[in-house]
Amino acid sequence: MGYLFRENLRQLRNQSDVVVADDSVFQLPEKVLQFGTGAFLRGLADYFIDKANRQGVFNGRIVVVKSTDQGDTKAFERQDNLYTICSRGIQNGELKEENIISSAISRVLSAKTQWSLVLDLAKNPAVTIVISNTTETGIQLVQDDIYQWPPVSFPGKLLAFLYARYVAFGGNPDSGIVIIPTELIADNGKKLESIILELAHRNGLEATFIDWIEQCNFFCNSLVDRIVPGKPDDARLKELEEELGYQDDLLITTEHYHLWAIEGDERIRQKIPFYGIDEGLVIEPDIERYRELKLRLLNGAHTLGGGLAHLCGFKTVVEAMNDPFFSAYITHLMESEIAPAIPYDVRPDVALAFSRQVADRFRNPHILHKWFNINQNYSAKILSRVVPTYLHYEGQNGYLPEYMTFGLAVYIFYMKIVKKEGENYYGRIDGVLYPVQDPKAAFFYQKWQIASLSDTVQAILKDQSIWGRDLNKINPVHSSVTKYLQSMTQHGVVETLKTLLERTEYAFTQS
Repeated sequence: MGYLFRENLRQLRNQSDVVVADDSVFQLPEKVLQFGTGAFLRGLADYFIDKANRQGVFNGRIVVVKSTDQGDTKAFERQDNLYTICSRGIQNGELKEENIISSAISRVLSAKTQWSLVLDLAKNPAVTIVISNTTETGIQLVQDDIYQWPPVSFPGKLLAFLYARYVAFGGNPDSGIVIIPTELIADNGKKLESIILELAHRNGLEATFIDWIEQCNFFCNSLVDRIVPGKPDDARLKELEEELGYQDDLLITTEHYHLWAIEGDERIRQKIPFYGIDEGLVIEPDIERYRELKLRLLNGAHTLGGGLAHLCGFKTVVEAMNDPFFSAYITHLMESEIAPAIPYDVRPDVALAFSRQVADRFRNPHILHKWFNINQNYSAKILSRVVPTYLHYEGQNGYLPEYMTFGLAVYIFYMKIVKKEGENYYGRIDGVLYPVQDPKAAFFYQKWQIASLSDTVQAILKDQSIWGRDLNKINPVHSSVTKYLQSMTQHGVVETLKTLLERTEYAFTQS
């Protein structure tokens, strides 16, 4: 079995189980500069560009900049920058599979050893789009010198590229570019722009250049949503390679669902020529509804289900969703409580449809998303993803959301710290210790020392750093949470869940 590379594409085009572009794609000009070689960008942004090229729409390839010292580019060189995207998912209850050989990438450059080649791209008028995914810590203001070879930070590298372009084209207004960060932070485009402008001032760059940045370039906020686990484990990789008939060291797996929402008007649509090739790529003046749908339904359900799944003994999301009781809880949670209470103007039918998409994604047998990873920084996720929806529901209806209240009680029970070892904290379920990786672990360790359960709950619900307010003041949060915790202590989490479902599902059938 040989490696995937350009010369064997002709043979692979005869296979019905893999999508391959025509040879003409290798003659397309470079139009996109991408910071980041990771699986996520290759599985989402590059997926759209590859699809556009196969449709004869965009007709441009990507130059990728590798900014970190980890790994090397040998696999890209050996495989002519080709790699396979193995998409697996559930759509409308049915399994959907797709294998695509992506030819979107033309070159991979090392910032450390090939920085001059990166700056040369600034002189290319065809390069009009910059994409990044440097993790959330990549979009940070640090003191940086754009004349370093290369600058240390991603914003420093981008500023150096912009300055080289400004010089190359003499500040021509038409030489500006579209910059689309995909890092998972709110207003990522605007935040990156503010850092770039501050760095420009700190580097003493001329006012005309700073004006050119602000007036001729477009920093777009964007939201991305696709689970891209990347390269599978050795056993699964071997299965896929035997199925495909070639070896691929860059192969990545993804779920089928994909969304890239870019904030922009008609001008931005015109400047992103691959817009319109896929319904998962949207460009709208306001993308907040997409953010709220993802944050409240997908992330919120993950958060409220995370502690519950762990305490019930489930390791992965799909394993939990195969359990009828857990699945019923998540379904009712999303459809009856979160969807109608999203604190943003979202049509009920849109929220309900999205919640059903999320359920399909959770049931994907090919995505082994671990609850242990989801449960890290649990407290911060409760505050950002759950509390606003919880308060909005109570404010709308005048009574508590039952499933969310149960989820808050589970969170508190999960955070019952029984052991401190150095700086590490542990909870216990069925006699087995589990690490609690949360900055609030010490707080919970202290509060769970209180003799009275009612007093413990009161002290926890009072902490505004967790909830943003004193939840004891919302009646009857304290008594409801205490009741669930008493049941979990006496009867176990699973039995408490079953009792909840028996009571509330009966109410559903009567409504």
